[in-house]
Amino acid sequence: MSERSEAVSHHSTVDTLVVSGGTPLVGEVAVRGAKNLVPKAMVAAVLGDYPSVLSNVPQIRDVEIVRNLLELHGVTVADGEAADTLVLDPSRVEQAALPDIEVHAGASRIPILLCGPLLHRLGHAFIPDLGGCKIGDRPINFHLDALRQFGAVVEKRPEGLHISAPRGLTGTKIELAYPSVGTTEQVLLTAVRAQGVTELRNAAVEPEIIDLICVLQKMGAIISIDTDRIIRITGVERLGGYIHEAVPDRMEAGSWACAALATGGEVFVRNARQVDLMTFLNVYRRVGGAFQVTADGIRFWHPGGKLDALALETDVHPGFMTDWQQPLVVALTQATGLSIVHETVYENRLGYADALVRLGAHIQVYSECLGATPCRFGRRNFSHSAVISGPSSLHGADLRVPDLRGGFSYLIAALAAQGRSTVHGVGIIARGYEAFLTKLEDLGAQVEPAC
Repeated sequence: MSERSEAVSHHSTVDTLVVSGGTPLVGEVAVRGAKNLVPKAMVAAVLGDYPSVLSNVPQIRDVEIVRNLLELHGVTVADGEAADTLVLDPSRVEQAALPDIEVHAGASRIPILLCGPLLHRLGHAFIPDLGGCKIGDRPINFHLDALRQFGAVVEKRPEGLHISAPRGLTGTKIELAYPSVGTTEQVLLTAVRAQGVTELRNAAVEPEIIDLICVLQKMGAIISIDTDRIIRITGVERLGGYIHEAVPDRMEAGSWACAALATGGEVFVRNARQVDLMTFLNVYRRVGGAFQVTADGIRFWHPGGKLDALALETDVHPGFMTDWQQPLVVALTQATGLSIVHETVYENRLGYADALVRLGAHIQVYSECLGATPCRFGRRNFSHSAVISGPSSLHGADLRVPDLRGGFSYLIAALAAQGRSTVHGVGIIARGYEAFLTKLEDLGAQVEPAC
């Protein structure tokens, strides 16, 4: 096992933490490559005829899962000279054994994104039952419909989905009902070597999507982006490798910023980039948080005094991203007045609110759209809006992590609360937060594995 694997394993095997709250987080943490980019860039390497070099790779569980899946398919994945670099050689891509794919996929949805590259390289692919965080309905039918439009044949069998391309893949026109990040990634990874031109309308344009396009362009892809969410891809016969440094993780940066605010502390987030956090920074300032942008990162702190309640809607980029919502709500429990949060991206992302109530937060969840405009979840009985009344005195409680972002938010809430909390199921946090236990300890948090 490599040092990278050992580091990931250490944090993912810790299941329960005892948290003693009431102490402000103070110090510095560093964020590396984005969880929402690095695994997809690793998959993109399968499309090339030559090795690729990816740097700024975080030591997180999702990266380890993808590494295992790629190695099962014959891709050689080696640690580079730098500790955060991977060298991916796809010269011997082959079909993996079906049981092995299912075992190593775990809760990852990456196998669906491997389909396009594997169809180009081998002519067939396999998808087991897919996992992922239980935050809403994220069906794979969008992916499958897109693959079918390229000419793929999808066959459902008891063990999963077998996908083939008996006549190759051909460019097509696709319009998404919603600017789905996953489906946009699927189209990009499939279209770059499909014959002809692919036009994708209503595409997602998140920074991680743009960074993936940069990766593909370095490999030889021809991709243009219009201002009205239209992406056009001209397929090429062959692709090479890439040398790329992954964009920093803006989700993790926002989480540490909220942790500083909720605990009354000060955290310098090294490598955080203003350009990727502009929407978040505006909201952070409206709440009453302070920040300073430097060449090396961003310093976030609670300036003292009261925090201000606000109304907020999540949205696709360039809106306020859904991954920032959960940690921010923890900070909003300490704001004066009524805050309103309208979640429009994942219908069940407010499921964590019950745990915050057990900690002493005053939160009411509603199925109505409490935002400025109705969203696609309105009148469908999804509890996707919340009213937070503050400030509230949080106290220790027994908690169980529901999903990745909710899990880190539980830790923030437990650290902001007075007394001791026991947080179960924290291993899932290692999927997207590198060395989170070490970072918390470096910031002065009192956390320890339960005996």
